[in-house]
Amino acid sequence: MTATTAAPQTATTRLSAYGTRIGRSRNALTAGVLLAICILFTILSPYFLTQANWLNTSTTMTQILLLGLGQTFVIISRGIDLSVGANLSLSGMVAGAFMTGVLAPYESVGEVPSALIGAALAIGTGLLVGIINGLLIAFLRIPAFVATLGMLGVCSGASYLLTNGQSLSGIPTAIGTAGNYNILGWIPVPVIVTAIVVAVAIYVLSQTRFGERTYMLGDNPDAVVRAGINDRRHLVAVYAISGALAGLAAIIAMGRLASASPTAGANAELQAIATVVIGGASLYGGRGTIFGTVLGAAIVTVLLTGLIIIQVPPFWQVITVGVVLITAVFLDQQKELRAAKR
Repeated sequence: MTATTAAPQTATTRLSAYGTRIGRSRNALTAGVLLAICILFTILSPYFLTQANWLNTSTTMTQILLLGLGQTFVIISRGIDLSVGANLSLSGMVAGAFMTGVLAPYESVGEVPSALIGAALAIGTGLLVGIINGLLIAFLRIPAFVATLGMLGVCSGASYLLTNGQSLSGIPTAIGTAGNYNILGWIPVPVIVTAIVVAVAIYVLSQTRFGERTYMLGDNPDAVVRAGINDRRHLVAVYAISGALAGLAAIIAMGRLASASPTAGANAELQAIATVVIGGASLYGGRGTIFGTVLGAAIVTVLLTGLIIIQVPPFWQVITVGVVLITAVFLDQQKELRAAKR
């Protein structure tokens, strides 16, 4: 009689188990909460289920979701990026200053080429900030919380220094047009762009070796090193993704406002982290899905826009998101403690 041994459980196996069991039940619960919030605001205001609110909510969600997607990769790898909001502001200001300053005298460049150059510069700035974060964390071994908190201060200060705290108007109209154009009257261009990014993120995280290693890094960093995987290089790549998506979110913010503002990313890091945690990702690393993050972003955005519609003072928005984040982290912590006792 030949003895058989069970195949070792890989990160991909764990991901599959999560996606088919815990992940589905958590996503169903999150979707139920989202539906309940929508019903509540529908009852409280006749303006909630309107085209105007849909356009505003969906466009607002794209900015929050893009930051959340990058944060998902970071949190799954057992890290955190507190600089995404300030990175968004800096990326937008750098691109805005270049388009309104350097390119403005050259009218022959054209609106669309100027907008494309500005977009590339915004994404490039965000990417650079993300790479610096990754290098500080991976090679200098500075804790992610400290490194990205310090980078938050650097980016915030640099955003204000560029124009002495003034917003920049006069950016190419192509950016504002794209940011506010709605296909068939119902589908904003930023929503289409974000949907493409979501599809790519789902594929990368669930179907590629990069995604598998991201889960492994969060689940068991020592095993990653023993497997011969360059964990430092992978960490840099993860934070680079978060930074690049912050740069992309900066373009959407510029499009919505038709200007670049040093306060465009204010409190965005809170919203991004809340989005990921509400969506089921664990701050302990090794768990989370893109679909969960999409649901989390929807909840955060509906709360923000719904409170505005029922005329709740703006500062309550920040308080509400903060309370929701604390509650989500508490519930996640309790789940981890229960799992540890088994």
